[in-house]
Amino acid sequence: MAYEVLARKWRPKQFEDVVGQDHVTRTLRNAIESSRIAHAYLFVGPRGIGKTTLARIFAKALNCAKGPTSTPCDACDLCREVAAGNSFDVLEIDGASNNGVDQVRDLRDAVQFAPVRGKYKIFIIDEVHMLSTAAFNALLKTLEEPPPHVKFIFATTEGDKILPTIISRCQRFDLRRISTAMIVERLRHICTVEKITIDNDALLAVARGAEGSMRDALSALDQLVSFKGDTLTEEDVLAVFGLVSRKSLEALAGHLLKGEMGEMLKLVEAFDSAGKNLRRLTVELLAHFRNLLIYESIGPEAAAVALDATPEQLRALQAQAALADPPRLLRVAEQLVAAEEGLRHTLSVRTRLEIALLRCARAATVVTVEEIVRRLNALRQAEPASAAPAAVAAPRTARSVMDDPIVKRAMELFDGKVVEVEE
Repeated sequence: MAYEVLARKWRPKQFEDVVGQDHVTRTLRNAIESSRIAHAYLFVGPRGIGKTTLARIFAKALNCAKGPTSTPCDACDLCREVAAGNSFDVLEIDGASNNGVDQVRDLRDAVQFAPVRGKYKIFIIDEVHMLSTAAFNALLKTLEEPPPHVKFIFATTEGDKILPTIISRCQRFDLRRISTAMIVERLRHICTVEKITIDNDALLAVARGAEGSMRDALSALDQLVSFKGDTLTEEDVLAVFGLVSRKSLEALAGHLLKGEMGEMLKLVEAFDSAGKNLRRLTVELLAHFRNLLIYESIGPEAAAVALDATPEQLRALQAQAALADPPRLLRVAEQLVAAEEGLRHTLSVRTRLEIALLRCARAATVVTVEEIVRRLNALRQAEPASAAPAAVAAPRTARSVMDDPIVKRAMELFDGKVVEVEE
């Protein structure tokens, strides 16, 4: 028997098996159960998150021998034919290679024929945005008033390229990227059934590399099993995909926050020597500081719900939260955003990254105007009552605060650190 890759073997067969798209599956199931089935649906979202899979499950639910039903039996001939992709009543069309007016005219002719065995004749058009403007226009009338036995399901990664006149005739569903935690849990379940031994950090590394795509995660897991067998570690994942380990990434962020520039540059040198993807490192470091900024801004309890982070990552955020306040973290994030944009157009990636990290370290350790004002207020409150002015002084700007004689006393609290005054 031919080997079946994990991405196909573990493709969801029921609505409840689809990971991370509850807002779509719930709506489709309710539509079937309440007999409010529209004539055209549009699924929009990034690659590998379940658009075509949902289309097939929906088609199977509509044409099941027991249906329409929200729980297709997967046992009847109709269900098996849809799952195998050889149903006469469910036609999957590749929009990239059938994007002309002639192909749409053939589709319009096929629409007129009744279904062979099922209740509906269903047309699934993948990457529908590839259709030409003329092809879209040729489809408009048929899409607006199709025969009662016809349903259209469109899937695309670029919804903004579809004509508004097409979108207005469909029920649109925007699918989300799957969270890292959900991918980790799904991979853990699959590895248990497939008898693959893999540690938590390795699962997290695979999920990080997938960037929200369950199909990419399963394809990566397949590749890793071919590379190392049934026992996988984080080092195996990092070696294959050029990623940096979670602990190394958190160590780099810690050196940056403490201003330990030497240690920080040593890590970058080690990453470069090991062939790590420095552009990807910049993106992940930015995501880490974004999580850290949110963690400090909304608190640990709310962050545990809001952030796409594992318990290990949350513990690291808690440990680093004491090293910098939100204004400094915001400045670091701004530097990383500029660095990520610049890395796309540079030849010397390492040099550009090192310069950006040095700027980030300076931004993380420099004394801000807000901190000066806060400590000045503390000094004034500590002054004896007799030394307080009789009248309330007018609010002063950051520049006038710097000219105040009491600043000399405040500067002793900063151990000679550089002070930046923003206009």
